[in-house]
Amino acid sequence: MQSVLARYDENRKVDLPAGAVLVSEGERSGRLYVLSEGVIEVVRGDTRVAIIREPGSFFGEMSVLLDVPHTATVRALSPASVYAFDDAEEFLRSDPEIALIVARLLAQRLNAATTYLVDLRRQYAGQGNHLGMVSEVLASLLYQPDSDFKPGSDRHPTPAV
Repeated sequence: MQSVLARYDENRKVDLPAGAVLVSEGERSGRLYVLSEGVIEVVRGDTRVAIIREPGSFFGEMSVLLDVPHTATVRALSPASVYAFDDAEEFLRSDPEIALIVARLLAQRLNAATTYLVDLRRQYAGQGNHLGMVSEVLASLLYQPDSDFKPGSDRHPTPAV
């Protein structure tokens, strides 16, 4: 991923202090960020989802691609530098190589999530409680028609909860 950083215009580079918020959960920005250096955290609700240190990591792509508000808050844990793209959709359309990198990243995330759910399914298949529903969750994740997609759940219809 780091070799891709050389493709970006240095004028797009933004230095951030620790604590700076790049993306706010529940808001729409239309922006995409690429980490150059530093440590970034991803938080959904009150749950830390990830700590990212890998140069070349993307933030904000899900909101842009799904045309929904951001599903998590992304903030700098240390001083950091990012490349900022104010019109993320145009940026992705203009560079097929970057779009392919983002697609691969999303495919890796989906693979990790489905692998985890398959493992849960094997462990709890005979359960009569909520863990027995993993099969349904897995099926809906893999075969969700895009026209019906809405982030969230029946209990918490907004993805921020």
